[in-house]
Amino acid sequence: MLKAQIVPVTAFSQNCSIIWCDETMEGALVDPGGDVDRLLEVVDKLGVKLTKILLTHGHLDHAGGAADIKEKLGLPIIGPHKDDKFWLDQIEDNAARYGMAGLRNCTPDQWLDDGDEVTVGNVTLQVLHTPGHTPGHVVFYEGNHKVAFVGDVIFKGSIGRTDFPRGDMPTLVKSITGKLWPLGPDVTFVPGHGPLSTFGAERQSNPFVGDAVLTSAMR
Repeated sequence: MLKAQIVPVTAFSQNCSIIWCDETMEGALVDPGGDVDRLLEVVDKLGVKLTKILLTHGHLDHAGGAADIKEKLGLPIIGPHKDDKFWLDQIEDNAARYGMAGLRNCTPDQWLDDGDEVTVGNVTLQVLHTPGHTPGHVVFYEGNHKVAFVGDVIFKGSIGRTDFPRGDMPTLVKSITGKLWPLGPDVTFVPGHGPLSTFGAERQSNPFVGDAVLTSAMR
């Protein structure tokens, strides 16, 4: 069974998810953007044995702590899609602009593509390539518990920014409606920032990608 605990990290309060299989206690960190010592302290308290680092995309607040954790624990960095390499290569430069110390560039041990699968103990996560916020963004979906770790694709009441380099609003909307909505309205998602929601709730009320909004825009 999949278990998860969210730990907000960095000045951007990014939701790093500690996920693990309660049968094997093997786990992973999804988007360890920073505050590495605090993350590892929580992992130790939970009794989780980390086996990998998973990245949804290359922005500094999601990936800035990955290199340190890889060095400390010898863990592979998996994801995102290779189109986000340019973001991972400039984490340190961007962190300097924001005055955020300790965040580092990183190179994944494995890039991910749409349709790939990642295992954490006995738990299998499906990989969906969801560009728009960044070109190489991916989402991790666990079907048995109907939970998705969506990074910055969608939030409760909002969606990811598209004004960064290689961001694109029509592409993001297509990713959400074409990749996420078909998973079902009862899927709970963990966004990169803010509270959890469900795809069904967002289809009803999200002011950017709600069904009524998109239907009106097509008229």
